[in-house]
Parts: sequence; C-alpha cells; structure tokens
Amino acid sequence: MTDTSPPTVPVSELRVGLYVHLDLAWVDHPFASSSFKISTLQQIDTIRSLGLQRLRYSPERSDPPASAESAAAAAACAPPPAQPDAAAAPDPVAGTNALPPPAAAPSAAQWAQMQRQAQLQCERQYAESSRAVKALFEQVQAAPQQAGQASAALVHSMVSQLTQNAESALRLLADGAGDRSSQHAINVAVLSVLLGQAMGHGAEDLQALALAALWHDVGKLELPQRVRLRDDGFGPSHLKLYQEHVMHSVVWGKRLGLPAAALLGIAQHHELADGSGFPLGLVADKIAPISHILALVNRYDGLCNPANPIKALTPHEALAQIFATLKTRFEVRTLSAFIRMMGIYPPGSVVQLSDSRYALVMSVNAARPLKPKLRVYDAQPGADEPTWLDLQQEPHLNIQRSLRPDQLPRPALNQLSPRPRVCYYFERAVDLHPPDGAGA
Repeated sequence: MTDTSPPTVPVSELRVGLYVHLDLAWVDHPFASSSFKISTLQQIDTIRSLGLQRLRYSPERSDPPASAESAAAAAACAPPPAQPDAAAAPDPVAGTNALPPPAAAPSAAQWAQMQRQAQLQCERQYAESSRAVKALFEQVQAAPQQAGQASAALVHSMVSQLTQNAESALRLLADGAGDRSSQHAINVAVLSVLLGQAMGHGAEDLQALALAALWHDVGKLELPQRVRLRDDGFGPSHLKLYQEHVMHSVVWGKRLGLPAAALLGIAQHHELADGSGFPLGLVADKIAPISHILALVNRYDGLCNPANPIKALTPHEALAQIFATLKTRFEVRTLSAFIRMMGIYPPGSVVQLSDSRYALVMSVNAARPLKPKLRVYDAQPGADEPTWLDLQQEPHLNIQRSLRPDQLPRPALNQLSPRPRVCYYFERAVDLHPPDGAGA
C-alpha cells in the first residue's frame, strides 16, 4: 500500500523556502500559524528552540532547494562540526553532527513584525481562554462536576506551558470581549501562577493555585446582584452578605471536586497578613503560601479593573499604592517577589522615557522586569501607529516617570490608545531582539 503521509525533515536541515507543519498546539509555539513557509533564518532558530527533532513538510508548497554550488558555498561558511556526545546516538537520517549556521539578527522591520505576531498570538490565546472560562461559569450550576473536570484540564495546560519554559514574559493585551468575571478570573490565574513559579512552587501547587484563582468568586452566584461587587458605601448588613461569598465559594469548590489545596486557597483569598482580612481574620503564619499569592494578585487586579472604571488605577499606580499604603496587609516575601516579577512599571503602564518620548509598556520578562518592551509614540507626520522598542537593547535609555493616560498629549493618547481594562497573558520569553539601537 502506498504511503501518503507527508515527508519529514530533521530540524538540522531546515532552510528558507521550506513549507513546514508544526505538530504542536497553537498555544505551544510563537508563530501565527502551525503551517507556513519559512522566510527567515530567525524562524529556523525559533523552530529549533521548540525542542522538535523532525518536522513534516510539503514539497509541492516549498521553494526549490538551492543549487549545489550555493549549498557548497553555504557549507564553506558554516562552523566546524560539533564533537559528538559519546552517549548520544547519531541521527541516522540527518547523517551529520554539524552545528546549524547561526541565525542572522533580524532587521528592525522584521523584529517589529515578530512583536506584532507575538501580540496576536497572545490575543488569540487569551480569547480562547476567555471563551473557555465563560463557558465554565455558564455550566457550573447545571453540571458542577463536569465544569470542575474541564477547569482542571484548562489549568493543567496553563501550568504545563509555564513549567516547560525557563522564562516567561507577561504581555498586555487589548481589552478583549468578555464579561468582567471571566477577565478577572483569567488575570488572577495568570498572574498567580507566574508569581507562584517565580517563588519556586512546584507544578502541584501551581495547579491548585490556578484552580483557586479561577473559582475564588464562584460563591457570588449565591448573593443578591447588588452585593456581588464590593462597594465602599456598603453598610454593615451588605458588607456581611458580601463577605459570605467566601463560604459559598468553598461549598461550590467541593461540588466542583477541587483538591483540598485549592479549597484552602479559596477559603483564604481575602485573609490578610496583618489579620485585617475575612472571614477568620487570620495572620500571616496561619495563611497558606498560595493564599498569600491569591490575596495579593486579587487585590492588584481589583485596583486595575474595578467595577467602576472611573476608579481604575494604572498598573504602576496600583503597585505603588499596594507598596506605599497596603504593604502590611501582604506577606513580605510574596509582595517582594511580585514587585520583582512585575517591575516598577508593569504592562499597561503609560510612561515617559528619558529622551522625553511617550510610551506604553507592553511586555515584561519576569527575569528582566526593569527592561520591558514598549510601544513608543511616533510623532513623525503621517505615522499611523507607535514603534516597538526593547529597553534591553537601549542601555542609555530608561523610563523617567509614569503618567496617567489623561496626561498624554492628545496625539500620543490617540496613537498609543491605552487600554481601559488591563488584561494579561503570558508567552514564551524567546529572545527576539532588534538590531542594536533600532526601533521599528
């Protein structure tokens, strides 16, 4: 019988012009599509970083291979073969242990396109998660066991993506469609898991933390609509009703079949280190480590995305307020790790640079939070959109101060278009740097 399966190629033999198929979920790679024609050496380098050994490819959709003369010339410029590892078996198909040629640094325009693609990838990933969480919330009352199982699968995927990568970057997203409940749940889950990973928690803790983050407010289903969102004007009776959502959430968590660690996180997500929280007024050493994380992240997102948008703080303002006036409420180690992870200017912060340009912080690498990626206002006549800038590549440039959006000049406000709601998702922190000193 004829074999009709697509041929495969070792990643060591990838070339520009080859039409390849990545046998990965779309959330597990940074490309806009899982099937595409390789157009740059940077794409080859990125594919090699994914850990794949071979790829399927389509000969009929690929460009013809280079001539023998061109191939020989390329081989002459390649680095010498690597010494084989005695313990490693050679690839019988590849037939060589030669190192691949180093990928050329992308041009400014290519780097900007990579950033746009990464942004779109995260937007799609967030939209998919938002739809999944919204469906869980709609399903929970009719089929709690099924909703619990589906949520476990969702957070397992999230935690697996994080733990498989040494570094992850936090990226600001557009204010996507979806209700506030699902956006809040995703934000809290993403930030909590990133923080838990930064603090050294293992996969089991991260799984429990993500489940607690998704379901920490499920008990609000039992509350009258008027008290589901906390208001500073609540009287004692309304405040008591609101605080009961914690107890209701634990009951719902049991119906969902959540593990004990997740139930504990839910039960303590409003407990504060100084004993001023509820429902039990526990102090720091009586609160579980993942509950410290959940309480802090829940508060941060509430400051950035309150029920009344007029009261919203910028991410920089929210972090500054927590540190300046609320830090006694949060466990010291947890708060310090959160500030290190987010940086002084978290994604979503509107800033002015030391050269007076205005910018929006778009992405922060948790390993290098003081050097974020920015979108910078382009004041040139006819410029339609901001330029991308990586502060890691700008040693003499830094952020001078934070601004509120209404402090921006009108042209900069229109072009940068700061998000009315702050939505976050994570991405693999692949080092895709622009040429030195270049923005695009």
